[in-house]
Amino acid sequence: MSKQYIHVAIAILYQQNKFLLQLRDDIPGIIYPGHWGLFGGHIELGETPDVAVKRELLEEIGYSPPVLSKFNCYSDPKVVRHVYHAPLTVELNALVLSEGWDIDLLTPEQIKQGEHYSQKADQVRPLTPPTQRILLDFIDKIITPRS
Repeated sequence: MSKQYIHVAIAILYQQNKFLLQLRDDIPGIIYPGHWGLFGGHIELGETPDVAVKRELLEEIGYSPPVLSKFNCYSDPKVVRHVYHAPLTVELNALVLSEGWDIDLLTPEQIKQGEHYSQKADQVRPLTPPTQRILLDFIDKIITPRS
């Protein structure tokens, strides 16, 4: 019997060398509750990853990026993450958070620290390990490429 992986499509959204993250709801039963993560979600049956990530961004923050490019694909024993990237072309306060606890733009230094303060939670919360790894890869390969 073949192993079933969960496939998700997620987006790295960036603005002026900062990266948009969502503080996931702190409720039991979800993966990484109360952690900072990227926006996106499950790919529905018959849906392609690029269609899924656009749908998820509209559902979660009401945002449709002008351009969306494939970055990479990350697999672990349970999840295959199809990762896209796009510029965030609106101000943070123009986004409507309809899933999650908080939203913020993090610097590369904050991503390296692996945790960030949430005003809504009034506490420092960790980044999900996959989010931190993906963002550090992106910063290394795309933002600060070596010549």
